[in-house]
Amino acid sequence: MKKVGVYAKKNHPDAEQLALMICERLKKENIEVLLEDGLAEQIGQVNGFSGEDIPGQVDLIIVLGGDGTLISVARQIGELTVPILGVNLGRLGFLTEVTRDELPGMLELIARDEFQISDRMMLDAIIHRGDQEVGRYTVLNDVVINKGALARIIDMETCVDGRHLSTYKADGLIISTPTGSTGYNLAAGGPIIYPEINSLVISPICPHMLTNRPIVVWSRSKIEIKVKFEDDVVFFTADGQVGRKLLPGDVVEVRRSEARTRLVSSPSKDYFEILRTKLSWGER
Repeated sequence: MKKVGVYAKKNHPDAEQLALMICERLKKENIEVLLEDGLAEQIGQVNGFSGEDIPGQVDLIIVLGGDGTLISVARQIGELTVPILGVNLGRLGFLTEVTRDELPGMLELIARDEFQISDRMMLDAIIHRGDQEVGRYTVLNDVVINKGALARIIDMETCVDGRHLSTYKADGLIISTPTGSTGYNLAAGGPIIYPEINSLVISPICPHMLTNRPIVVWSRSKIEIKVKFEDDVVFFTADGQVGRKLLPGDVVEVRRSEARTRLVSSPSKDYFEILRTKLSWGER
């Protein structure tokens, strides 16, 4: 371990103190710390780096924030295989496993290269408009097609590996990875998928037909959704953070990406413990 990059949720009150602690401890181990430029400015350092430039220069990345901050960084990493350590500064976090109190111990493991990795699949989403490709996104959690606030129900003709699955009449459709299954998919009634199971979940949002239920398909499946609507506003969203408006007849293609996200696991808890804690299972 020679170089570590650090990102943080913008203007979070605890990020400054933790970033200073990370710099101090890792420099004692002769590990160079590259701070994202916004974070560097926040703690009064002038040698910050562009967030897009850090992943290609470091051996590991530390993210101070919540799941949203980590997901944003994962997209910047792209096809690089740089591990990410998520430190939870929020409340509900399935990806940012490590707490502030656990961070000093994790830094010791990082210095000794003794940490464990959880390998997570990602998705490529491509928007086709006629013969043109008008958008391409790589996502960790999910791809969502949904209508605007006042729009009517959308028709979404959905095929899996070229075979017709259903024409969903619904407020929208979620295509989720196992990692994203605890997000919007779960809120829409979809199943929780163990992170290491190679699968995708297709979940309709408020379907017109109550018999339209979420379905789990193989991770290597190619999913194609043709959207049909008139004079309404329909959006495509990647990881809940970036996206664009769709036009009638657009086709959204979703398939497994060659990119992977490698998350540093907490040594003190497993996935089931995280579920029990975050979802308050077993409590009355």
